[in-house]
Amino acid sequence: MSRWKKLPDLLDPQVRQFVVQLRRLKDHSGLGLATLADRTAYSRSSWDRYLNGKALPPIEAVEALARVCDTDPVRLVAQWEVAAEAWGTAPEAGLLPGPGPERESGPDKVVDGHRATRVPWLAVVLSSATTALVILAVLAFVAPWEGDDGEKGGGDKPYTGESHPKLGEFVYQPGKDYRCRVKRDDDGLLYAGYSRTRTELIQQSSTRWSVVEAQCLLTYHRQSLGAADGIFGNATERAVKRAQEKGKVAVDGKIGPDTWGVLRK
Repeated sequence: MSRWKKLPDLLDPQVRQFVVQLRRLKDHSGLGLATLADRTAYSRSSWDRYLNGKALPPIEAVEALARVCDTDPVRLVAQWEVAAEAWGTAPEAGLLPGPGPERESGPDKVVDGHRATRVPWLAVVLSSATTALVILAVLAFVAPWEGDDGEKGGGDKPYTGESHPKLGEFVYQPGKDYRCRVKRDDDGLLYAGYSRTRTELIQQSSTRWSVVEAQCLLTYHRQSLGAADGIFGNATERAVKRAQEKGKVAVDGKIGPDTWGVLRK
C-alpha cells in the first residue's frame, strides 16, 4: 500500500474525492508509477502530479487507468466530469490550472503541464471575464456545433477539435443518444460533426467524442449498432469488425488509422 502525500489544503472537495478514488485504483492494481506510465503512455511525473492533486488528468489518462485497473470507465469518466467542473472554479480557492499537455522527447509520453499557481483574485476574475467575452463572440460568429436547423451536434462543417468541447451545455455525456448527420467535407471525406480525427485509437470501453463520430460513420455505412451514445461497447465492436471485413483491413474490432480511412470514405 502506497504512503501518499497529503493533498493540498485548497483542493476542491470534489477534486479531492476524485483523486482519492484514483489512488485507491492504483493501490488496488499493485502497480508502481513506472509500470503505470509504461501501460498508459503517460509519464511517471505526470501520474505523480495527478495522484497528488497538483494537476487534473486528461480524460484519456483516466480511461487508460480504468483499463489498466480493470474497472468501469464510464463511472470513472462521470467522476472526472464532476472533478473537471470543480477544477474549473479553482480561482475561488486561489488556484488555476496551468498550460495544456506537452510532449516529452520519448515516444507516446505525455506530460500534463497543469500546475496550481497562486494568483491575485481580482486578476483572475478580470481575466476570466475577458476570456468569456472573447469565447462568446467567437461562438456567436462560428457556432461549429449548430446545424442549419439550430440543432446541436451537426452543422455544415464538422467539429474541428480533436478533444472534448467544454462550453456550457455542450459537454460530452456518455450514454446520450447523439444525432448523426454525416456529410462529405471539402477534403472529400465523410464527417459527422463530432471529431475530425483520422488516427486516434479507440476500442472497447473508450468513451469520448471520437466514439460518437465513429458510431455515426458506422451507421452511415449501414453497420447497425444502435444509438450513437459515445460508448464503445460490444455492439460497436461487432459493427467495426463488419466494416473492417468490408473495407479489407485488419479485423480486430479496434478503430485506428486504417479503419478511420474506411469509415471516412
